[in-house]
Amino acid sequence: MRRADIKNIIEAILFSSTEPVGIEQLNIAINEELSPKEIEKMLTMLIDEYKDNNRGIQIIKVNDKYQMCSNEEFSDYIKNVVGNPKKRYLSQATLETLIIIAYKQPITKNELENIRGVKCDKVLKTLTDSELIYEAGRLNKTGKPIIYRTTDEFLKLLQIDSLEKLPSISTQV
Repeated sequence: MRRADIKNIIEAILFSSTEPVGIEQLNIAINEELSPKEIEKMLTMLIDEYKDNNRGIQIIKVNDKYQMCSNEEFSDYIKNVVGNPKKRYLSQATLETLIIIAYKQPITKNELENIRGVKCDKVLKTLTDSELIYEAGRLNKTGKPIIYRTTDEFLKLLQIDSLEKLPSISTQV
């Protein structure tokens, strides 16, 4: 199969998917013996083509996966047709809890409550319902407490592609 065809297939898959797609998934779909580096190179070419031509859509990277979305530059025009997307307003308590989870993950509810000094049941439900965090499993200790992690939706909200891009925290006061 020609490289141009493969690049077009990757573009079609990203366009059709509502969730970010990984390189391994793309390789399976293409059914070719391509290295991850080759697929990543084609993705980079697509990303650059969209940027260079100031297209209405773009490809973003989220946690080593890729997703097609509208170009933020044209958001006002999009709102004229599809309306204003739901804005997320997070209370101070919810925001504090989300920040703690982001930097301390994986973390249990008990660990969160020890850090914050208050119960976190309602805040955890709000963050889970908002798809900003998820239950990532249970610890293998007494009570088998649930551990929480942030989602790809959290990364999209912050417009970063991985947790490594979170600003560092200064411990000096």
